[in-house]
Order: sequence, then structure tokens, then C-alpha cells
Amino acid sequence: MPSATPPSQLPIFPLPNVVLFPHVFLPLYIFEPRYRELVADALDGERLIGMVLLRDGWQQHSDPNPPIFPVGCAGRITHVESLPDGGYNIVLRGVERFRVRSENHSRSYRIATVDPFADAAVADPDRLRDGRRRLEAVLVRQSSENGHGAAPRIPRAMADAELVNALSQYLELDPIEKQALLERPTPCDRCTALIDLLEMRLLGGDTFGSPCGVQ
Repeated sequence: MPSATPPSQLPIFPLPNVVLFPHVFLPLYIFEPRYRELVADALDGERLIGMVLLRDGWQQHSDPNPPIFPVGCAGRITHVESLPDGGYNIVLRGVERFRVRSENHSRSYRIATVDPFADAAVADPDRLRDGRRRLEAVLVRQSSENGHGAAPRIPRAMADAELVNALSQYLELDPIEKQALLERPTPCDRCTALIDLLEMRLLGGDTFGSPCGVQ
């Protein structure tokens, strides 16, 4: 099995407000004991953690393992700092999406049986490139309408699909909106959905922040 593909058994880290996308970096502070154990075990193994989003209403569940969305993204630990209190500062880089088939609760943290799946190939690169231009135009429009001054700096060398993923993760969107973007089958579909979402936000007078992660 290629090293970039999550194993069939993957430790998962559910959070209520974080969605990881492929090829995007995510810093995390790990303080809860069971997730300290998860990170320690991951560091001894493939350094992979499956990030998943908790479903709404998770606070009302007495079960220590409340329901999650079935589609998540595996991240590889690229940087780690062990803290004096036993916690960690880590950085994940998104690797590949997966679908949870089942969960094992025999450890302090969840271990899921997953089916990994990559974004479908870009069948129409011209469509994606046009989508990138539209995305950049929406960001410039928001910057102008909200008096932010200069347009955000987007690396020209960043691949179109990676830019779509980075914007999907770094913009100030609701977690459920990010989850819907993650579940889109292709980069083109994700790009179109993101444009529609941002344009609706602008029409409603709402903002979605500055994509500081890609400046």
C-alpha cells in the first residue's frame, strides 16, 4: 500500500469546528489525555491521524464518542513539539479523504475502519482554471467592499486544486459548509460550490475573512 494512502485502520480525532482538506496544513494543540495517547501512538507508527467533524448536538450526547460525519481527511504529522505538561503542538498536512465504515472503541480514542478515496481527477482543467479566476475575483470584491485595501496575495505557483482546498479550509466559513465542500467529488465541483457560497455571503452582506493561510 502506498505510504500516502491511509491504512484501513486509522485513529480518528473528532472536533466540532475543524475540517481538514487534502494538501493543506493544520496546526493543533493536543491537551486531552486520550488524544495525547493518540498522538504518541501515531508518532510511533505511520504518523497519520484521521480528522472528522462532530455532528450538531454532540454536546447533548452522554456517550464519550458522539456521532461524526462519515467523510473525513487523513493528515500526516509533519511537525511536533512535546510540551512540559504532556501535551503537544503538532502540524498536520492533509493527505487523502476517507469514508468511515466502522469504529473500534477498545482504546481511549476511536480507531476507525476506513475506505480511503482521492479527489477524482480533474477532467476539465480549463474549467478549474476559470473557477480559480472567479474565486480570486470574489476575494478582491470582498476586500474592496469591506475596505480591506489591497487584494489578498495568492501564490501564483500554487496549483489550482490546492488553492481551492486551501481557501475551503482557511476562509471563515461554518464547519458544516466546510464539510459539504470536503464531500464534493472533484476539485471542479468544490470550486463551483465555494464560489456559489462566497457569492451568496457577499449578496447577504456577510464576510468570510481573509485567506491568511495562502498569503
